[in-house]
Amino acid sequence: MNPSLSLSLSPPLSFSVPLGKFFMPRGPALLHTSARASALYKPGIFSPKNQRNSSLQILASSSSSSSAASLAMDSSNSTEVAHDHSPFLKIYKDGRVERIAGTEIAPPSFDPQTGVESKDVVISQETGVSVRLYIPKATQKKLPLLVYFHGGGFCIETAFSPQYHNYLNALVGEANVVVVSVDYRRAPEHPLPIAYEDSWAALKWVASHADEWLKSHADLERVFFAGDSAGANIAHQMALRVGAEGLAGVKLQGIALVHPYFWGKDPIGAESAEPEKRAMVDNLWRFTCPATSGSDDPYINPATDPKLGSLGCGSVLVCVAEKDLLKDRGFYYREWLEKSGWGGAAEVVVAPGEDHVFHLVNPVNENSVALQKRIVSFINQGEP
Repeated sequence: MNPSLSLSLSPPLSFSVPLGKFFMPRGPALLHTSARASALYKPGIFSPKNQRNSSLQILASSSSSSSAASLAMDSSNSTEVAHDHSPFLKIYKDGRVERIAGTEIAPPSFDPQTGVESKDVVISQETGVSVRLYIPKATQKKLPLLVYFHGGGFCIETAFSPQYHNYLNALVGEANVVVVSVDYRRAPEHPLPIAYEDSWAALKWVASHADEWLKSHADLERVFFAGDSAGANIAHQMALRVGAEGLAGVKLQGIALVHPYFWGKDPIGAESAEPEKRAMVDNLWRFTCPATSGSDDPYINPATDPKLGSLGCGSVLVCVAEKDLLKDRGFYYREWLEKSGWGGAAEVVVAPGEDHVFHLVNPVNENSVALQKRIVSFINQGEP
């Protein structure tokens, strides 16, 4: 008997079955997932399209003692943690990935509070990479375009997470811009540099004028990149690539990096006082980018990148939080840019008393409102 087809045998045993992608291309809604989602993580088991996974618990057993013993072993492995990357995710000995945070999904919609409308578009049937587009209230003129990359340590959250959906609704409504939010594939199923390649594919899709919303509402001569944490890292990498390779039909004006996820082998500033947190960041980076040369890899440490001076925009806004472990990397980013020979203008702004991505956790507090207004001003003026 195939145990995956039996639901009533005794004694019961729980195991995971991957369900694959949960959204319909160009569909009106996305399925909501629970606070914790599981996926099997084994080499070769994921097709590129299975970007987000949850798991269905099926009760089954086998009447043979050998099968029962095998299933009992599988059950033991399913509860034993092989790698604990809390508060992001855990990997169990049976290969299952449990995302602890960032699993909830909000559907695209019309937001009556801001008048912003959103929709999802799959940009590659081969990889399953998609974007969520946002447009403000009807306008007769073309608007600046912001390409946004979400955070989450390269391994949790999506472009469809409620906190990003709500944040971008508010940003689009206030800034009066068009937004393309990129849903890149995540580690460990898709280790870096896949997220960078997916993000570059999204930018080329934008440049192709493939969507009617972009044709009608977006001014590709006024393009900005932005992101928080790991997403800020991606925004930086994409600006470097624009500078090195160009992006036909797109004029990148500036990038806004919020609490950027940059790092390095040697501690700087207040990092020396946080050895445990430093070890966690080191381990997370190696986990999401197994082929890395280490924490001085140019992907994570801009100071070691010989191409830094070729950043493909003229304006940079870096936003840091006073209590954030990563803040000193944000401060030094401007200094590194100046030393690289880059000819643009950069500014660093500080949120006093705040920690990493505070504006997503509490978007209505005073510092969150001030941060939002600064980003809106940066996009609308095109300079710090």
